This record gives sequence, C-alpha cells and structure tokens, in this order.
Amino acid sequence: MSLKFSKWTGLGNDFVLLEPGESLDFVDGFEQRIIKLCDRRFGIGADGVVLVTPLEGDGCTKGVDFEMRIFNADGSEAAMCGNATRCVAKFIVSRGLAKDVGTKVFVLHTKSGLVKPSLLEDGRVCVDMGLPRDFLGSIKLSADSFDFTAETVSMGNPHAVIFVDDIEKIQLEKWGSVLEVDRQFPDRCNIEFAQVLPAEQGAPTQIRMRVWERGCGVTMACGTGSCATLVAAQRTGRVGAEADIILDGGTLHIKHQDGGPVLMTGPATEVFRGTI
Repeated sequence: MSLKFSKWTGLGNDFVLLEPGESLDFVDGFEQRIIKLCDRRFGIGADGVVLVTPLEGDGCTKGVDFEMRIFNADGSEAAMCGNATRCVAKFIVSRGLAKDVGTKVFVLHTKSGLVKPSLLEDGRVCVDMGLPRDFLGSIKLSADSFDFTAETVSMGNPHAVIFVDDIEKIQLEKWGSVLEVDRQFPDRCNIEFAQVLPAEQGAPTQIRMRVWERGCGVTMACGTGSCATLVAAQRTGRVGAEADIILDGGTLHIKHQDGGPVLMTGPATEVFRGTI
C-alpha cells in the first residue's frame, strides 16, 4: 500500500500531511505506522502526522469547515498544535479544498475545540487560538536536583512555562524528559523554558523560548507553547499585550488582550511532496 503525502514546516516544527483522497485505517498497528512515517532515518521524518478532512452536512452548517487530527512522532494523538494549524491553512488553499474559491479564513475542528486560521497578504498565517485556560496555576518542579517554578497554562493542551535568567544554561534535552512526566501531569505536559530579553526602543518585547513537546521531545518551534509563554509572562507581569517569541526555528508574534483570544502569527512552508 502506498500513500501520497506532502511535508510541511512551521519554523522547523515539521509535519507529514496526507494528500486529498488518502487515509490511514485506525486499526491495530496504527500507532506503529505513525512512528514509522515520522522516523527520520527509515521514514519520511517529522514531528507528527496531520490528517485534514473536509466536513460535510451538519459540520458545515455549524460553521466548521474541516477536521484536523494530529498524531505525535511517538504515535500518540495531540489535542492541538499551532504550527500544524498554520500549515493546514496553506495546505487547504494550495489544494483547492475550500468550498468557495478565494476563501482564506477557515474554522478547523480539533480535539481541543475550534481554531480559526487566516491567510495574510504577506504569506504568513494568523491563527485565532481561542481563550487560554486555567491549568494548575503556579507549581514547583524538580529535575536533576534543580528546582523550578512553573506557570501552567492550557491552550487546549497542557504547558508548564519556566522563566529563567539565562536560557543558554538550560539543559533542555536532559530536563525535558523528566519534567514532562512529573507526577503532577498524569497526561504528561509540554515544557517551555523562557527568557524575557531586554527591550529595544520601538521594538516589540522579545522572549527567547525553547520547548520540550510531549510525545516529540525537543522541537524547533511550538505554536501553542509560544501562546502559553506569552500568557504566562502576562500573568506574572513580565510583558504587555504582545511579544515576539524567538524559537530555535524562528520567530512567532503572539498577541493577547485581556478577555480575548490569543492570536498567533507566523510562517508555514511546503517542503516537498512524495509517495511512500
């Protein structure tokens, strides 16, 4: 059996998207197939596999255009992924999947609820990520004899944001795997280390962030993690309504007004197409 696919990236957070008409059977061995597709030596190589399904009938009458399902590199299903959402929006347009030609705003159904990506004139995608949700508040975490204070935020998936003075000293590869499975996180957790950088005159506030994603490990970018980082920085009085989040793979602009949704803006790029 062969599958037609395309490879996409959002600032280095990369995904395999199945081409229109292709599907995966949700049967025994499904998780192993996801793992093989994501394997960077024996498969395509990706942080996850994304399935995009146009919704007909009742789904559309409720204003929802597509269903998006995301599977991590370890075979587990993710509730939400901001970088994948930007890729999906461009995928929909490039494949002509929208009902109305020229449509550049979509409503996607995910396991964590609805998200709304919009294609901008400059080629970037702005995603309405919805409202941030309470998680566990401020908590204590430990790894390798180091103690941390984490601000927890849910963006449809769980995040623990740890603010540090020097992110270059963070041993993300060593600590991330420990913190992800802390006993306070029965369903595991995404872990962000963040450093608020000195503000330059006239420039947006900048936050340098690195992320350990549950089910993936260290990734070059995380959209929901960037949103959670801004919200956590706001709650602790570190920033105002918006900031540039500088990730290993590039920069996302995040904006959040009190009581409103979190808006994430950044690029998405198709890398190549193939058959496996």
